[in-house]
Amino acid sequence: MTRDKQTVNVETEGHYAASLDGRPDEVYDAPFEDLVRQVLARVGEDPGREGLRRTPLRVAKALDFLTSGYGMTVGDVVSDALFSEDAKEMVVVRDIEFYSLCEHHLLPFFGRAHVVCLPNGQVIGLSKIARVVDVFARRLQVQERLTNQIADALMKTLQAHGVAVVMEASHTCMMMRGVQKQSSSTVTSAMRGSFETNARTRSEFMELIGR
Repeated sequence: MTRDKQTVNVETEGHYAASLDGRPDEVYDAPFEDLVRQVLARVGEDPGREGLRRTPLRVAKALDFLTSGYGMTVGDVVSDALFSEDAKEMVVVRDIEFYSLCEHHLLPFFGRAHVVCLPNGQVIGLSKIARVVDVFARRLQVQERLTNQIADALMKTLQAHGVAVVMEASHTCMMMRGVQKQSSSTVTSAMRGSFETNARTRSEFMELIGR
């Protein structure tokens, strides 16, 4: 029977596990851990050897954490951090680190997101912008969709004049396998509102993030 994640104590387990390594003799998710043991055996390892005995538990906890975005919503992370403010200038948050999993190979891709909002009577706590990035990054993703989801969510939440998101990432599915190009990076962008319709506004944003 699959573990019901709705019953997980999020203070000590699951997506926000205080100890991702687990307690002695802890069983976190027995069916999931059995699947990991099968994978270890499939690649030619001995799941019972000392170094791998706790690996199934660690992998189960790690994957729950890395996909914790499925259990979060933008409303949850923004909460009450919207404030009325007669701000008219761009608010830019640069170099937000993010880590995600490619849905095609379940391999990591990671990099930095640059986000700008052009307020329309309200602003958001700056840390919440980074949390919105995490909501969508901590899911199985492709970079193009991730970029658009962040832009759409912030545009809807803020009812802003405009939102723009640029993401730069390295994909280990290209670095470790396939073409094995370690120095390549992928850049995606999503423009909404004024950033989509006004070339001057868009150009100012690009200058602010150094592109």
